[in-house]
Amino acid sequence: MKVLVVGGGGREHSLVWKLNQSPRVTKVFCAPGNAGIAAEAEVVPIEVTDIAAMVDLARRERIDLTCVGPELPLTHGIVDAFEEAGLRIFGATRAAAEIEGSKVFTKDLLAKYNIPTGTYRVFDNARDARAHLSEVGAPIVVKADGLAAGKGAIVCQTLQEAEEAVRLIMEERAFGAAGDRVVVEEFLTGEEASFLAFSDGKTVLPLATSQDHKPIFDGDRGPNTGGMGAYSPAPVVTDEIFRQTMDEIMIPTIRAMESEGRPYKGVLYAGLMIKDGRAKVLEFNARFGDPEAQPLVMRLDGDLVQIMEAVIDGRLDEVILNWHDDASICVVMASGGYPGSYEKGKVISGLDEAGALEDVKVFHAGTSLKDGKIVTAGGRVLGVTARGRDIPQAIERAYEACSLITWEGAQYRKDIGAKAIKFLK
Repeated sequence: MKVLVVGGGGREHSLVWKLNQSPRVTKVFCAPGNAGIAAEAEVVPIEVTDIAAMVDLARRERIDLTCVGPELPLTHGIVDAFEEAGLRIFGATRAAAEIEGSKVFTKDLLAKYNIPTGTYRVFDNARDARAHLSEVGAPIVVKADGLAAGKGAIVCQTLQEAEEAVRLIMEERAFGAAGDRVVVEEFLTGEEASFLAFSDGKTVLPLATSQDHKPIFDGDRGPNTGGMGAYSPAPVVTDEIFRQTMDEIMIPTIRAMESEGRPYKGVLYAGLMIKDGRAKVLEFNARFGDPEAQPLVMRLDGDLVQIMEAVIDGRLDEVILNWHDDASICVVMASGGYPGSYEKGKVISGLDEAGALEDVKVFHAGTSLKDGKIVTAGGRVLGVTARGRDIPQAIERAYEACSLITWEGAQYRKDIGAKAIKFLK
C-alpha cells in the first residue's frame, strides 16, 4: 500500500520511519517533508494547509492511507476534505480538532463535564483581562485562545508579567488572530507529563507514558518552546495516576466529544500537571506530540498501519498495543536564538557518525538540502533519539550522539531525562 504523511518536522520523520517498517507498505510519500525524510520517502513540496493540493496528490498517486502530523491542517479541515473525497485518512475532523484549536472551547468542555483542570476566566478585551488580573494576582497563566505553535501559554510569576502577557497577546497581536480572546488560568504546580491515547470515537487505547520538556533552558528555565526533548516511559505517571487519567480524563473527554456531536478519532494528547498523586489537564492536542512521538514510536512493537486503520474503521477494541521493555529519549537540537529569531542555512556536520551509533536514530525537523549539504531550516532542527535498556543508558546514548553533531550556534538542553532519574534512585 502507499502511505502519505502530512508534515515536515521531527514527528513526521518518526512516523515515516515507523510506517516504512510495515510489511504492507510499499511506498511512503511526505508533504512537505525535510532533508532527512527525503532519504526515506518521496517528498512533495506542498504546504500543510494547501488541502486541495493534498487531496489531488492522494488521488494522483492513489494513496491508500494518509496520516496527518501537525495541528494546522487538522484545524483547517483536511480530514473532512479527504473523507468527502472518499480517501482514507488518520486524524481528527475540524470539529474534533477544536479541542486543540481553541483553549476556550476546551476549558468550557472540561468544566461542563467535570473533568479535572484549573479554574479559569475568558476575556475578549485587554481592559477586562487586566482588571481580573488585579483581583486574582500572580502567579497566573495567560493563554492565547487559538494556535500559537506551542508558545501561546505564558506562565506569569508577577502581576507585571501577566499584564505584559495580555498586552503581547491582545494588543501587540504576537500570535495574530489566536489572541482575539485570552484564557486567564489558575497556576497549577507539580510535574508535567504527556498522556497520549488512540481513539476511534468509542474505544480509548492509551500509549506508553512520556514526558516533554517545554522551556528552552536546563532546569525548565526560560521561555516555552515547541518541546526540547522527551522520554518514555515517564516514572512520574504511576499506575495509580495512569488509571486516574484514563478514568477521569481520557475516557470522559472522548465521551464528552461524542455528546457534543464532535466524535474524536485519531490521537488525543493530554498535557497533564501531576501533584499529590493526581493529574489535572493543562491542555489537549489533537495529534501526536512532538517530540513525544519520537521516543514513543521507537518503543512501539507493532505495525502502526494496523492501528491507524483500526481507528479509521472503528475497530480499535480489537487492537492490543505492545511496547518494548526498554526506554527511549529524544533530545532536540535547536538553532541559536530559538525560540526567538534565528538564522537558517547553517551547515550540519556529524549526522552520519551520530546515526551509526547503536540504537540511535536522528530524526530531522528543521532541515533542508543546499548545494548537496544538509543545512538548518528551522528553530528545532533535529530530534536525536536513542533506546537503552533503561532511562540512564538511553540518556547516555542520546547525548553521545548529540556530541558528534555540530553547526554554528547549535543549542540543546543537557538535562533531558533528569526528572526520570530521581524516581529510579
